[in-house]
Amino acid sequence: MLDYIALGILCFAAVVLFYGIILLHDIPYEIAVHRNHPHQDAIHAAGWVSLFTLHVLWPFLWIWAMLYREDRGWGFSTDKPGGAGVADLAQELAALRQRVEQLEGQRNAGVETPREE
Repeated sequence: MLDYIALGILCFAAVVLFYGIILLHDIPYEIAVHRNHPHQDAIHAAGWVSLFTLHVLWPFLWIWAMLYREDRGWGFSTDKPGGAGVADLAQELAALRQRVEQLEGQRNAGVETPREE
């Protein structure tokens, strides 16, 4: 009787270990899904490759999935679209346009336009 109980516990442990490893390899993919990562499919495929290479790639996949966030992208720039950087550029563009108009006005004032007779 105890042999069957031990066999049952052993089978149960093997199944739990098998599915636990599969769940572990999927963690970077789940992170990528929650962060709306643009490379979700690549991370998922690399996770399966990592499963067959004894999770050698797994730490790199975790880092890859964690690098991207939807609100700040890859995090290389502190300027957000519509932020202060864009406003400064728009102000500089307006000043340059005004300067060009002034220069064109000075040039046109010094040149006489030919009259048709």
